[in-house]
Amino acid sequence: MKLADFDVLTFDCYGTLIDWEGGIHTALGPLLWRAGIPLDGGAASPAGEGLPRAGVTWSRNAVLEAFARVEVRQQENTPGMIYSDLLAEVHGQLAAEFAVAPDPAEAAEFGASIADWPAFPDTVEALGYLRRHFRLVILSNVDRASFQETSKRLGVTFDAVHTAQEIGSYKPDPRNFDYLLDRLKQQGFARQKILHVAQSLFHDHVPAKAIGLASAWIDRRSDAGGWGATAPVTAEVSYDFRFTSLGQLARSHRAGE
Repeated sequence: MKLADFDVLTFDCYGTLIDWEGGIHTALGPLLWRAGIPLDGGAASPAGEGLPRAGVTWSRNAVLEAFARVEVRQQENTPGMIYSDLLAEVHGQLAAEFAVAPDPAEAAEFGASIADWPAFPDTVEALGYLRRHFRLVILSNVDRASFQETSKRLGVTFDAVHTAQEIGSYKPDPRNFDYLLDRLKQQGFARQKILHVAQSLFHDHVPAKAIGLASAWIDRRSDAGGWGATAPVTAEVSYDFRFTSLGQLARSHRAGE
C-alpha cells in the first residue's frame, strides 16, 4: 500500500492540523492561575483561591488528561451541543476539578478560544503540497463557526468540511464516519480510495478501522508520553501508515512511498 493509491485524504483537524493541546492549555491559563497551577507544567502550588484535588499533581499532561476525561463525558451526554458551548461546559467542570469557583465569562472565553489555537509549524506547507495531489476533506468534532475561524490558519480551501454540528454526534460515534463515507460515495469516491489522516487513536483510528477505512496516524505526541488531551485506548489499534508529522507524510508521498 502506498499513499499514491488514494484519491481523497480526510482529516481530523484539532490535534492533527491544529495544535489543540497547546491551544487548550494556553486558553485554560486564567483558570489554572486561579487554581495556583503553574503554566510551565510544574507541580501545583497552593497560591490560588482553592487547593487542587487531593492526591493529584497538576502537571501540564495531567491538566490535558483531565480535559480529555471531562470532554468525552460531555460529548457523550450532549451529542447535539455546539462545540464552543460544550467547551464552556467543560471549563466549568474543570473548575470543580481544580477546586475553584466557576466563572461563566471565563468559560465563554475558553469556548471561543478555538479561533486562537495555532496550526502546527508543518501544517500549511504540507497541506499546500497535498492539495495538488488529493481531494482534501475535514471531519471534525467542532462547530461550523469555529472551523471557519480556524480555516484562516490552514492556507488551503478544503473540498468539503463535515462537522459534529451538522452530523449531530461527536467522534468516535460511527455515525460521523458513515456520514463522511456517504457524502464521498455520492461524489463517486470508493472507500478504498479514501485515507483518513488523524492524530487521535480514540476519536479516529478505532472507528475508522471498524468500518474498513484506511488510516494514517499522525503521531504528534511521539516524544511526549501519555495520552494528553485525547482519551486513552485500551484495545489494540491498527492503522496503515504512521508519521510523526504531516510534513513527514507529504515527504513520503513525494518520495513515492
